[in-house]
Amino acid sequence: QATGLAARVLWNAVDENAPRPRSHMLLQIDDLAGKRYIADVGFGGLTLTAPLLLQAGSEQATPHETFRLMERDAGVFTLQALVRDNWKSLYSFDLQPQGLPDYEVSSWYLENHPQSPFANRLLVARAEPDRRYAMLNNKLSIHPLQGESEQTTLRSPADMRQALEQIFRIRLPEDPGLDGVLAGVMG
Repeated sequence: QATGLAARVLWNAVDENAPRPRSHMLLQIDDLAGKRYIADVGFGGLTLTAPLLLQAGSEQATPHETFRLMERDAGVFTLQALVRDNWKSLYSFDLQPQGLPDYEVSSWYLENHPQSPFANRLLVARAEPDRRYAMLNNKLSIHPLQGESEQTTLRSPADMRQALEQIFRIRLPEDPGLDGVLAGVMG
């Protein structure tokens, strides 16, 4: 059984206790043995690469990072990732089921509002077995599981196109205006 849930994003928040909207979708999965998990394939650079047991307090390894769920209040969980030996909060959520209309409102805002982090920037992420890739506008980051992260500034729309197609495996349209759009997010 899969149930849609909604989370309040805390990643990079100045104050984790400040009110935040429910703007991120994740799933609760109930297996046939009665165990509950969360699954999330859309949190960008730190997206889960394995389901997590819906159990507060225990560290859970995935193929990439170690995560844990902390129960802040009764029934309110915070997902945290171990990043360079520090626990970082990603988002908080409860188990209230969400329907399609719940997601439509926040999705419209995230796609259209001028202050949305998704409306005016290029954000791309992808996990490989031995690394994670992330791109913010023309800044490409490579985070190997072992070793130091690398950052590269892509200098042209052609470089960005190549990264999107080869690293992120995105099939780009044959649109003559695409290079202009890519140049626009380069800053």
